[in-house]
Parts: sequence; C-alpha cells; structure tokens
Amino acid sequence: MNDMLKTTPDVSLEAAAALLAEHYGLSGTLSPLASERDQNFKVETPAGTFILKIVNAAEPAVESDFQTALLAHVDAHAGDLPVPHIRPTVTGASLARITSVNGVSHRIRLVSWVDGQPLAETDRSDAALESLGRMLGRFDAALKGFMHPGALRDLDWDIRKAGRSAERLHHVSAAEDRALLQRFLARFAKVAPRLATLRAAVIHNDANDWNVLVDPADQDRISGLIDFGDALHAPLIAEVAIASAYAGLDHADPIGAAAAIARGFHAEYPLLEEEIDLLYDLIALRLVTSVTISASRRSHTEDNPYLAISERPAWTLLRKLDRMNPRFATAILRKACGFEAAPGARAVTDWIARNRKSLAPLLERPAATYPAALVPYGDPTHPMTVKSAAEQPDEAQAIWETYCAETGVELGIGPFGEARTVYAGEMFVSRFIESARRTHHLGFDLFMAAGTKVFTPLPATVVSVEVEPDPLGYGCLIALRHEPEGCPPFVTLWGHLAHEAMGRLKAGDRLDAGALVGEMGAPAENGGWAPHLHLQLSTDTNLSATEILGVGEPRYLDVWAELFPDARTFAGIAAEFYERSGRSHEEIVKMRRELLLPNLSISYDKPIKFVRGDGVWLIDDGGRAYLDCFNNVCHIGHAHPAVVEAMTKQAATLNTNTRYLHDNIVAYAERLTATLPKELTVAGFVNSGSEANSLALRMMRAHTGRENAITLDWSYHGTTQELIDISPYKFRRKGGKGPKPHVHIAAVPDSYHAPADWPIEEHGKRFAESVAEQIAIMQAKGEGPGFFIAESIPSVAGQVFLPEGYLKEVYRLVREAGGVCIADEVQVGFGRVGSHWWAFETQGVVPDIVTMGKPIGDGHPLAAVVTTREVTDSFNNGMEYFNTFGGNPVSCAVGLAVLDVIESQDLRGNALAIGNHLMDAFRDMQTRHEVIGDVRGLGLFLGIELVTDRKTKAPATDFARAVSNGARRRGVLMGTEGPLDNVLKMRPPMIFSKRDADHLIAVLEDTFADVARTLG
Repeated sequence: MNDMLKTTPDVSLEAAAALLAEHYGLSGTLSPLASERDQNFKVETPAGTFILKIVNAAEPAVESDFQTALLAHVDAHAGDLPVPHIRPTVTGASLARITSVNGVSHRIRLVSWVDGQPLAETDRSDAALESLGRMLGRFDAALKGFMHPGALRDLDWDIRKAGRSAERLHHVSAAEDRALLQRFLARFAKVAPRLATLRAAVIHNDANDWNVLVDPADQDRISGLIDFGDALHAPLIAEVAIASAYAGLDHADPIGAAAAIARGFHAEYPLLEEEIDLLYDLIALRLVTSVTISASRRSHTEDNPYLAISERPAWTLLRKLDRMNPRFATAILRKACGFEAAPGARAVTDWIARNRKSLAPLLERPAATYPAALVPYGDPTHPMTVKSAAEQPDEAQAIWETYCAETGVELGIGPFGEARTVYAGEMFVSRFIESARRTHHLGFDLFMAAGTKVFTPLPATVVSVEVEPDPLGYGCLIALRHEPEGCPPFVTLWGHLAHEAMGRLKAGDRLDAGALVGEMGAPAENGGWAPHLHLQLSTDTNLSATEILGVGEPRYLDVWAELFPDARTFAGIAAEFYERSGRSHEEIVKMRRELLLPNLSISYDKPIKFVRGDGVWLIDDGGRAYLDCFNNVCHIGHAHPAVVEAMTKQAATLNTNTRYLHDNIVAYAERLTATLPKELTVAGFVNSGSEANSLALRMMRAHTGRENAITLDWSYHGTTQELIDISPYKFRRKGGKGPKPHVHIAAVPDSYHAPADWPIEEHGKRFAESVAEQIAIMQAKGEGPGFFIAESIPSVAGQVFLPEGYLKEVYRLVREAGGVCIADEVQVGFGRVGSHWWAFETQGVVPDIVTMGKPIGDGHPLAAVVTTREVTDSFNNGMEYFNTFGGNPVSCAVGLAVLDVIESQDLRGNALAIGNHLMDAFRDMQTRHEVIGDVRGLGLFLGIELVTDRKTKAPATDFARAVSNGARRRGVLMGTEGPLDNVLKMRPPMIFSKRDADHLIAVLEDTFADVARTLG
C-alpha cells in the first residue's frame, strides 16, 4: 500500500476535463473529491452527474477489471440497488487508458453519481443503521455466485489478515495502547482458524460512514452505497463487522449500532449463529487493523488527513470494546438476529417450567407457601430504598421487619427486571452505553431473616465459592452448575450469603437436590444489604460468578432475560404473585350476599380467593400456594393434564346424551365395572354424588317396595331433601327437623369411643347390634328395612374406620330382613385407601348398590351408580330412566382419563405408601402431644382426633380448630370433622408425594407446638 501512495494520480482539473471530453464525449463542471490512493472528480453535465475515477498506476489491471465486472454483475442482477453504474466510453469500453504528463499509465472509469448525504454527517439512528444492514444484505445477496480473479487479492484490509497488525505494533508509541491491541490480537489467534470454516463471498469490504449515503429527506433510509475499491472475496460476516466498526465510531452505543446493522443484514441475507458469534471480535480486529495501518502510514506520509480520518474515534471505540464482556456483546448481537442470547437459553427456561413440580423447595418449605409481598426497592422514595442506597442496611431491615410484623408477611420478593435507584455506585455505570447506568435488577431476591437457610432445588456441582468485598456487592457468592437430564447445563448464582459457606463448600463438591447451599448473611458479610438471597440463573455456563451481570441496562432487558432468566419459577414463586386479576375479596363477598343463596358457607374468617389449581396445590389471587389436603374432589390432582386433554378433545368433537350411540359410555362402563366385584355389573351415570344416592334410592324402592332406611348417626349422603332426610349430620343440626318416621339411626361404629369393657375383637359385632335393634323396631310394627346405607369410611362423623367384621354382620342382618345394602363411596372410593379400589372391600363384603361421585371426574361433574343384575331387573319396570347430562361423551372421556392415570401411575400403591408414611409420623407426634387421642387412616384418608384428656376422651374442639387455622396460615388446607368438630380431616390428592407428606408433617409439628403454647 505504501508503494501505491507513490503512484497516486495527479491530474489537473483542466486535464481531467479534457479526458472527459475525449473518452466520454461529455463536458461539464468538475470538482475534486477526497481519495486515499486514486484521484476522483465529481462531474456535473447536462447528461447527468458522474464520478470520474483515475486509477492508481500501481493498481493491477485485474483489480480494475474486477470492480468493473462487479458493478456490471450487480447492474444485471439487482439493478434497483442504489450503487454507481458504469458509463461506457465513446468506443463502448468500460475503462479507458491514459498516460499522465509524467509518462505514467493510468486507467479511468466514469460511473453515475449516487445522490445522498454521507451517513457520517447524520445522527446514525438505529433505523438508519438497520437500513444500512438491509442494503448490505441485498448487495451481498446479489453477488451470490459471482467470482473474479481480482477478488482473490492480498489486501491488508482483508479481515483474515488482521494478524498482520502485530507486525505494525512498533509504530504505536504508547505502551498501554500496544497492550490493548495485543489483547485483541491474542483473541484473534483463537478466532482465526474458525474463519476458514465460515461462508465466504465477494463483499463490499468498506462500508464506512463516508461510503454510505442517506436520503436527506429521510435520514432513517439508506439511499446509496459507493466506493468498491476494497471489495474482495472474504468471510460474509466481515461485511457486517466492517460496517459495524465504522458505525460504532463516536456512537453512544456501539454494540447497539452493530446490532441494528446485523438485524437489517439478517433480514435480507440470513446469518448463521457461528458467524454472529465471531462478530464482536471481527469488529475489534477491523479497528485494530485501521489504527495500526494508520500508525504505519504516519511514519511514511505527512499531511494526509484521509489516513487519520478515523484513528482517534477508533482508539476510543477499542477502549470501550476492551471494557465490555465479549459474551454480553455477542448475546446482544445474537438476539438482534432472532437467535437465543445464549444457545439453549429457551430450552433451559422451558425445562424449568415443565419440571417445576419436581424441584426441591429452596427454603425450609416451598417459597410460594409463605405470605409474601414485594420489597419496595422499585419505589425510589420509599424509606427502605433510601436507606439501602445510603448503605444503611440495618435501618432498611428495621423498616422491613416493622412492615412484616404489621401485615403478617414472612417473605419479601425482589422481582426480576425491576428498575431500582439503589444501584448508586460507580460499579453500576454501563460499559455498553455512554452516559448510562445499569438500573434493572437481573436476579430474583428473597428477603428473610439473616441465618435463613437456602437449598438447591436441583442436584448441582459447586463451581465457585468466593467473597466479593465491594460495598453493595454480593458478599459471599456461590455459583452452582446444574445438568438435569433433557436440559442444557445452566448455572445458578447465590449472592449475599453468610461467610460460613466458605469453610463448608469448595469447587467440585456435589450437592443433591434439597442440599444446603448457604444462609442469608447479615449486612456485615452480605455486601451491606438488608438480609436476602440474590438468586440468579445464567444460561451461559462460561461466565464466572463475578462476570454474571446482576444489574443491567433497560435497553437490553430482553437480552438479559435470556442470558439470566427470571428465577421465580426455579425459586417456586407462582405467577399470580405478580398478576392479580378479577374482583377484590370484599367485592366478591358483597356480591355473593346480594346474588347467591345466603346459606352458602365460606371457609375461614378471612376467605381465600383461589384462582388456579396445580397438582396438590391451590394458588390464591396473591400467588400464595396452599397444599391441598382437604378437597378430595380433584382426586388425581388439580388441573391434571390428562383430564384437561381428554375433556378438551371430546368437547371440541361432540357432546350429546345417551339417546344416541357413542363409544365412550360403554367403554367407561366396562372399565369402571371391571374395578368392582363380579356381582356388580351394571352402571348408571349421573352428575353428582347426591344424584347417585337419589338414583340408588329409586332402585331400592323398585326392588324392595319399601321406604324404611337405616343410616348411621352423623352421616351425610347428599343435598336433596330425601337425602337430607337420611343424613343425621344435616337433620340433627341447625335448620334440621329431626328424623322422619321411616329413618332409623344406628350408632356410629367408632372403636375409639367404644365402651372400655368391649373386647376389640368384638367391636364389629357389638356395634352391629345397634342395626339389629333398628330392624327389630321395624319388625315389631310389621315392617322391614328397605335399605342400609353407610359410607364405607364415615367421613363427616370423624374419619371413622369401621371395626373388623362390622359390615359383614350388618349386611347379613339387613339382607335377612329383606333390605338392600348401599355402599356410599362418594368420598372414599377410587383407590383412596390404597389397599383396594373401594373401601367396602376392606370389610370383605359386596354391596347390592355402590354409589360414587366426587373423585370420579377429578373435578368434572360426574357420578355413577353400579349395581347387580338382580336390582337392575327390578328397576327396569317400564319407566324410562333418562338423565340429560349423565353419561355424556365428555364426562365419560374424563372418567376414562382418571382411570387411566390411577392405573398407569399406580396411584393406589402411592396412596398406601404415602399414607403409611403419614400414619407413622402422626403416631410419632402422638407420643409427644397429649392432645392427640387417636390417629386413624388408610391410604390417603386420614384423621387425627384431639382430646383434652386421653382417659375421658373429652373433645379438644378449640385446639382442633386452632390447628386447622394455624395450618391454613402456614399454607396447608385441612378440615375438622366429627360430631364435636375435634377430628383433623385430611384427604390429599392421590398424587401426594413423600415431599408433600413431609411438608404436611413439618407444618403440623410447627402448628401443634404453636397452638400448645397459645392455648396451653
């Protein structure tokens, strides 16, 4: 290049005008244009405006021919591109040859003038730079398949030759500047081998902001691309890198400028990820090449302003790039082109979302179960924010503790993406955007007391354990690497911890899911903050703990959101915490009073508004999750996907009634009856347990012709009047009118309250005597029982488990007296007891009629009656049985899905195993809590009876209610039952896991201790 500077043309204006007339037959006004190695004139003629180029004598002919062929190719394949077009000589040639007054031979070319204002003279908006990218993408796309020998020249401006800059370093006088360039050249040594693997093509290679023109009337639109003197065959991505290098000069956000260009280019000529991943380095290397060439030329050439036109801003930009984290810059560039900020980022967040239910709790219990509120760091005027920014953490913590004491909040949340003014130090100045600060929180904060333990939700390997000492830094900082099956690896960052972890953990240690990571540190060791955990995910596993960006620029929040995804799901926080919707509690209560039946009850003094169910959890409108151990309707878990899918698919296809043929009803009847003893073969479908019991009574009447009922005391069988009439739980209480003449009440066979002198092995027979007495009363009047009905495990009576042999004896007595036996399995059926499908099977009996509801549809309104052929024949008396919705295709599809899940996931086995685990824990509690009089249960149907005295068995009703309410405050739902409301009732979903059970146990332990302290 230095030799070419010696052969630069030096033609006068008069001589140039003469050449124009001689070779092109044109005359006009000529004015000189700046050029590095050639000589250019602007020519204004009546025929148009042109540029006359006198080519450097040292330029090989093949290069001039190359430029000519390139322009001709573009003209032929993309004639609408705003680039110069060749005007042929008077002889039709593309180039003419001349001899200067010095006897030196030059070639000349005349091309059309492209109107526009140099990009360098504008504000270089994002829109203009994206337009530039589009222009370059169209230009390079037009050159696909084009090749010329001149494109294969050896040029220092070839990005692949950037390593030559090392040979020019001695021309750079300042040692710190040489060191800066050496750092970039060291990176290039690693990048260079990859260049050979990238796509290569003929490119412009010099889209600096003087070679790019904008529309003066619309400076967001690129109107021209000129000067093809540096065009060559090179990696395609070099086109974007070179344009970005020049666009970044004196730009407040140079990576943002590059992102705009890349985005535009990608829209016209899609880039590959491996190309974008090198863009940051190639931008820097273009600048390294520029400043070293400039330094070299200064030692040979004086007073040529063109050579130094971009040197000062190039150095400034190099220093900016040096301060940036290259991986963050690359993430911004990747995101601009529609790629993930880090490869696999979306797969990580998707995996966490899909597997959130299997994650171990991050705190002592699931984070969503704590009463929580936002920490007010998003409010710059809040006293806690002001004190934190002033590095007064103790005062900030006192403000928060006062708020928690007043409101009952136990957990503070600092959300991802929140704009905060607490980040006041120099460490929060942006390294990407001039005069900007990092203000948006990229982690997820959980505020609790110093010393609160935090646990890893997934197995992990410790990457690092260190202390960041800076004020408002992280304090003790731990990085963990997670590699779950089916998910790309990712890192979690745990900041503001106590220093105790430094002596307990080291890099390489393996942690199981649920293992202790650390403790929330006090201000003296956590960086000077109110105690909390800064939790952060990083989908880029190559970042060190201190490189992970905890606070980011709002301009790039979408990039940071993929690099450092919101950790709230990983932490176990429900989305509803942030997204309240619908009416307030007070408004709903008011409207219920105005619009609904007044005797609809609401649970708890402070009602809960649930907005979502998820497996074993119910989530309220504030995002708090409650472990559901009470609502046994959602038998296989709230919103089970198999049920939702079956319901949705069938509802989208057909729903009709039983007067038409459909596969679902017979398929379901076949599957359902297969779970029952062989005598029970005929099914009828209805919509609720009450309907099922009413249908059972119709069948009974048709079969026996009788009305007399035998029912257990404190039993409940449904909401219609005829069922209330056989439900002492209803007719003995407020609003009830006592038993009707046809209703005969037998004693509840409750072994815990049996007379002390009854041998345990005789309980079944002794309690059955109460039924015999009722039959005798009827027979004394010349009557007989129509039916005996009982829940196979009396529920509202207090989770009472029938003594061995009880139903065998009762069924014998009733049948001998001409009655039928009805097993009400509405609450206890479908495998809840674990050992059997149906609770009556634990008594070794076969009822004449079985009713079922609640769990049958996992929340869908479905119920059934299954009976014998003999009873069915009696019921088939000529009167049609029709139920509009009973047995419809949607309901049957749901019923089939529930059976599928119970069987395929062995939920009966799970119920038995988890039930046994809970029973063992409850019995252990019984040894330590005198108030626990009896523990009873089978599978996941459980009761704990509380008494004030184990000898008298006097009910501890207040204690039971206090435990139920205390568990509710701790995020667990259970109920109280029994005639004296002193039995804790638990019926969790069949998918209840050991982790769920252990959570329930922990809450009960804590609640019992608390209530004991309070009530004595």
